[in-house]
Amino acid sequence: MELNEIIKQLPYSEPFLFVDELLSADENGVTGTYTFKENLDFYKGHFKNNPVTPGVILTETMAQIGMVCLGIFLLNNELQSDTVIAFTSADMEFLKPVYPNEKVTVISEKMFFRFGKLKCSAVMKNEAGQEVCRGILAGMITKRL
Repeated sequence: MELNEIIKQLPYSEPFLFVDELLSADENGVTGTYTFKENLDFYKGHFKNNPVTPGVILTETMAQIGMVCLGIFLLNNELQSDTVIAFTSADMEFLKPVYPNEKVTVISEKMFFRFGKLKCSAVMKNEAGQEVCRGILAGMITKRL
């Protein structure tokens, strides 16, 4: 499956799409990037005069790249129009702030994928190669409501 096709199959759009590019994908994991543009709405209030990307947005970015993109790759042509990959849990550790206009890279490794459940270990790095957060992400294949 071509990497751009995976992005096209994501169930998100602007302003809630946090995937710019996929660099690699195989049965063991994915690597992708996203740049947090300074005009994103959440920066207006998080924090006053010192904008920082909220942890929940970092988690969502890791889930979109590291889990949903991997799930789409693993399902390949099996993803039906009435199915989605639903995010079910995360255990995150935040190490460094991410500021407006920073580009991050998410690297995920599949822990397991069976019985419709996907669990991944993921790390997010800044452009200097420093870990900004890491965690375990889980999701499942479910029918669209």
